[in-house]
Amino acid sequence: MPIATYSLVALDCPDPQALAGFYRSVLGGEVSNTSDRWYELRVPGGARIAFQEAPDHRPPAWPQGDHDSQQAHLDFDVADIDRAQEEVLALGATPLDLDDRGGERGFRVYADPAGHPFCLCRQ
Repeated sequence: MPIATYSLVALDCPDPQALAGFYRSVLGGEVSNTSDRWYELRVPGGARIAFQEAPDHRPPAWPQGDHDSQQAHLDFDVADIDRAQEEVLALGATPLDLDDRGGERGFRVYADPAGHPFCLCRQ
């Protein structure tokens, strides 16, 4: 018997409305907010990602930092990694590690506009 039920992942960021919009463009779904400091994205299938205002937010260092480790990252499966890469970069993602060794590794790493790492993964 589980102890808990999954609810959501919450990301700190300086502009929760903008970051929710970025991820809505990447994943689809609907954005709602309960205040100017908290926005939620419900993606198709029902999973939720929340975005919480943190005015002094510092992006984590990737892949590891002495004092600002990556903390967490999100993985997204894609059918066409090259097309998905073009689209996330056009939305404002920053490339962190695109060397997938000619497809051998199966993923590429980016940062969202607030600096959180995420991966596009071949299905």
